[in-house]
Amino acid sequence: MFDVDPLFVGVSVLTVGSSIVALETKELIYGAIALAIGMMGIAGFFLLLDAPFVAMFQIAVYVGAVAVLIIFTVMLVRTQALFTTKEDKGRKGAGIVLMLVIMAGFGAILLVSGFNNPSYGNFNSPGIDFTAIGKEMLTYYSPALVVLGLTLAGSVVAALALARREDIEQPQ
Repeated sequence: MFDVDPLFVGVSVLTVGSSIVALETKELIYGAIALAIGMMGIAGFFLLLDAPFVAMFQIAVYVGAVAVLIIFTVMLVRTQALFTTKEDKGRKGAGIVLMLVIMAGFGAILLVSGFNNPSYGNFNSPGIDFTAIGKEMLTYYSPALVVLGLTLAGSVVAALALARREDIEQPQ
């Protein structure tokens, strides 16, 4: 149908580039937007892996809820005193070294796990039963989903409380 290699490279550049922008930008709102774009790139990886359900779940939960919640929190609080930090010259270098160590560790785990071996999985197994997944989501995993929803709602309430507290503390 189409060649995946250029799409993979494009999605990789988008995801890694927006993640770097999210980490390195000085403005929080631009960092949150770049984080949302990076999460959209991860959803693009799932689409390339032919997993549209997981991709839409990624967009709905992480882009639709978490990134928007971060943006709303930043916009509601609006104080720079909470986010000021002293810049350290060795901080960026230490972060790059830590990232390389973590990536090397994950790569070593992947190579040792045998996951890249073609005989790893049983490819003669029957297909996935999506109705069973839906039943499990609505029965067994429903308490976890409710807790996640309450956590997100609590975050919004806490952001509103922080914004209200800022209004009270300002002199008239």
